Amino acid sequence: MQKKITFKPRLLECFKGYNKDTFMKDLMAGIVVGIVALPLAIAFGIASGVTPEKGIITAIVAGFIISLLGGTKVQIGGPTGAFIVIIYGIVNNPEYGLQGLLVATMMAGVILIALGAFKLGTVIKFIPYPIIIGFTAGIAVTIFTTQMGDVMGLTQPALDEAGNQIIKDGVAQTIALKTPGDFIGKWIAYAKNINTFNIWNFVVAIVSLLTIIFSPMALRKVPVLNKIPGSLYGIIVGTLLVLGLGQFIDGFNVATIGSRFTIQAQLPAMEVPEFTFQTVQDLLPIAFTIAILGAIESLLSAAVADGVISDRHDSNTELIAQGAANLVTPLFGGIPATGAIARTMTNINNGGRTPIAGIIHAVILLLILLVLMPLAGYIPMATLAAVLVVVSYNMSGWRTFKGLLKNPKSDVTVLLVTFFLTVIFDLTIAIEIGLVISCALFIKRVMETSKISVIEKEINPDDEADMTVGNENLTIPEGCAVYEINGPYFFGIANKFDDLQSNIGHNRPKVRIIRMRRVPFIDSTGIHNLSNLIEMNHKQGTHIILSGVNPKVHEQLQKSGFYSIMDSKHICPHIDVALERAREFLTESTPATK
Repeated sequence: MQKKITFKPRLLECFKGYNKDTFMKDLMAGIVVGIVALPLAIAFGIASGVTPEKGIITAIVAGFIISLLGGTKVQIGGPTGAFIVIIYGIVNNPEYGLQGLLVATMMAGVILIALGAFKLGTVIKFIPYPIIIGFTAGIAVTIFTTQMGDVMGLTQPALDEAGNQIIKDGVAQTIALKTPGDFIGKWIAYAKNINTFNIWNFVVAIVSLLTIIFSPMALRKVPVLNKIPGSLYGIIVGTLLVLGLGQFIDGFNVATIGSRFTIQAQLPAMEVPEFTFQTVQDLLPIAFTIAILGAIESLLSAAVADGVISDRHDSNTELIAQGAANLVTPLFGGIPATGAIARTMTNINNGGRTPIAGIIHAVILLLILLVLMPLAGYIPMATLAAVLVVVSYNMSGWRTFKGLLKNPKSDVTVLLVTFFLTVIFDLTIAIEIGLVISCALFIKRVMETSKISVIEKEINPDDEADMTVGNENLTIPEGCAVYEINGPYFFGIANKFDDLQSNIGHNRPKVRIIRMRRVPFIDSTGIHNLSNLIEMNHKQGTHIILSGVNPKVHEQLQKSGFYSIMDSKHICPHIDVALERAREFLTESTPATK
């Protein structure tokens, strides 16, 4: 009977026993998380190649939907650093641009809903850990790289349509350095334009960075102030520093959000992006990458939250909520979203225990967008770069990365390949090749565990578990060879029989007993190879006897039609019965047949 699709948002059960005290905790947590999410949403939006308000719109719409429909009590959703590399690549691709991003995000939403609807939430957990660490560290390095231009304040000439530099009031105009999308190309561009290095921009970035790092330590014992994240302190200090220095230093020039972007302090009207078959076909791999990445990050965040609040999330409901968020958010011009570990932990640490806190966080961001967004124009780009440098450091997980380098070579190979492909090429290629390599190495490991040994002369009953007659050693008769298979019967195993022939003499045996008591399962290729082995031996006049086939393997052989080439009398439950059958064949000296 087919399982029914279950969708149970945690918000519904949280209303039971909900009271004023719980609401006040959720209210305070929602306000704090909303304040924390503001600079991150702006920074992620800009780093992704879109405008600042699109990052906030994503945090508002996706954050609201994820909390409303999600399978966790405390998950906070919104834009995250993991998507920056993917988004930047699509937006800056002239073939796709922003419309392509919106289409890919909505496609990813559909994929996430399908994963949850078909109860595939647990499958995501089977993605190898080295792949997750490899692409996460690779994304961190990429994010760090993208911010170096704003940290150093690098610029390039502003050119008109004819390619001539624009001169205004006798001053040559410049714009922020535009760099290629690839890692190596960015560093080449930085090196070529290092002569435009802006010392004041660099000072603002460093001061902001130090404030972000050390303000939580300095204020950890101060009530209320210790709840405000370092990123907000860094933005306040960086903004005040630019406003102050700009008053006293001639020629002081540090780019701000307002000098680079036109901020729309309103929710845009709903608009459905244009879908074409060709666009959907081209963007499908990217949509899968967004969906898988979003699923991994959201479920990891939910699992971490479960451990802190002693709860258990519904992974399938959570995936449906994530899908709904990514399906709806692009209608308002938003970018991909997922569960955010840092904001979720901030919610928990400030008392949030129900999805109401996440909804309040979205409302707070909406109020900021509508009322206070013009003030964001004063925030220096160097300060936002400092925020993202800290984000990239926290994402890197360098201690875990370093620890994995001590693991088996196969894990290290997957880790390094995924990492370097993410950095040098892109995340889609990294995940695809990382999974292929992981599967290949897994198959290799399993093949190494599947062994065939030859038992010569006699079998010791003390070492056996499937002998039923007597306690004396069983002698293997002349002209009979016994092979023991230990492990899954995969492709390539059958070829080992001929290699082992030399171990039991030059004469081909008249009977071969294949002991399969330790074969947990057999795949279609294994069945094919076993069938070929039997047919080849029959042609050469050698009988094949199978011993100790377990019920599961027997069922697989029966379904495949294997027994059409092998009589049931050749299938023995125990080795002692198989040896007795072998003696009968040797006595009869009849040619091997079915």
